[in-house]
Amino acid sequence: MGFLDIRNVTKSYGRVEVLHRVDISVEEGEFLVLVGPSGCGKSTLLNMIAGLEDISSGDIAINGRVVNGVHPSNRNIAMVFQSYALYPNMTVGQNITFGLEMHGVPRPEREKAMKEVAELLQIGQLLDRKPGQLSGGQRQRVAMGRALVRNPDVFLFDEPLSNLDAKLRVNMRTEIKKLHEKLKTTIVYVTHDQIEAMTLSTRIAVMYQGHVQQLGAPKEIYDTPANLFVATFMGSPAMNIIPAQVVMQDDRPHARVTTRDGSHAMLPFSQANLAAWDGRDILLGIRPEAITDPDGADRKSDNIVALGNHIGLTEPAGSDTFVTMTLGGRDTIARMRADVSVSPGDRFEFAVNMDKAIAFDPGTEDRIGP
Repeated sequence: MGFLDIRNVTKSYGRVEVLHRVDISVEEGEFLVLVGPSGCGKSTLLNMIAGLEDISSGDIAINGRVVNGVHPSNRNIAMVFQSYALYPNMTVGQNITFGLEMHGVPRPEREKAMKEVAELLQIGQLLDRKPGQLSGGQRQRVAMGRALVRNPDVFLFDEPLSNLDAKLRVNMRTEIKKLHEKLKTTIVYVTHDQIEAMTLSTRIAVMYQGHVQQLGAPKEIYDTPANLFVATFMGSPAMNIIPAQVVMQDDRPHARVTTRDGSHAMLPFSQANLAAWDGRDILLGIRPEAITDPDGADRKSDNIVALGNHIGLTEPAGSDTFVTMTLGGRDTIARMRADVSVSPGDRFEFAVNMDKAIAFDPGTEDRIGP
């Protein structure tokens, strides 16, 4: 049993079920991120934890207490919204302490809690200002302060950084991570941004069409995606998905893929369980960083394979150069060092780390093997 338990929870609107038997157990102090595209059900699930949406079936328990039907104000949760939801006629200090005042907390205690939170978030100089006088990042800090001051069991964040510009989003991401590491609070955080999910979380629940597609640590989600959706949603650029065929050669399964000139490359798998797929079609998954130049290849890998192919496109990106080639009739992206000399049309000897290769069933779209 976790600190926050979501047990077999569903949500229906009329006859339409939008959340399907969600089971997630969150330990105390854990940072769980719910990630997925718009409409996948992540905000609906967060609102059910908060008590803003009714549960159609199943149970949600916080700190051992089932909260189905319990009013949001009695769940000991605090929520940080995308829109900040600050009172424009109140000062920052009043916004932070308003919830405590409504719960009858004496003024001296409110003032003490406000000062502690203001010091933690470094907003002490803003306490007498109105929200209209603040930047987006400052408003987000105030919204977080209003949540922190209540010392709740669970913090809920609903896409809190989506209104900020790119640079400020990165800064606030760092601040939220520092805050979690310092306070060891239990957080459930909703985002559609997979970079936020990877950098902030201790665990990620990837959601799609009302189902949890995979639940695990960031590295597990990234390295061993459960299916094609997780593989292509998590990671930027996305994982390359290449049509291939399993061919046994020297008692070892290989992926046979077609290059741009119509020839075939044989790429040996590290996983032996694919022998049962001999002669069958698969989808080969390889992340861009596992296809690179020979000098940039992972020296710890025992399965680096040379692959000759023509370069279609190059995209310098500062610290890296992204190179596009054609494999299996699809654009395939390789990630190389910035100083590699490559040009469109060149034939290049790529280095493929087959230790990182994953096979997917083209029928079910699930990962094959462990």
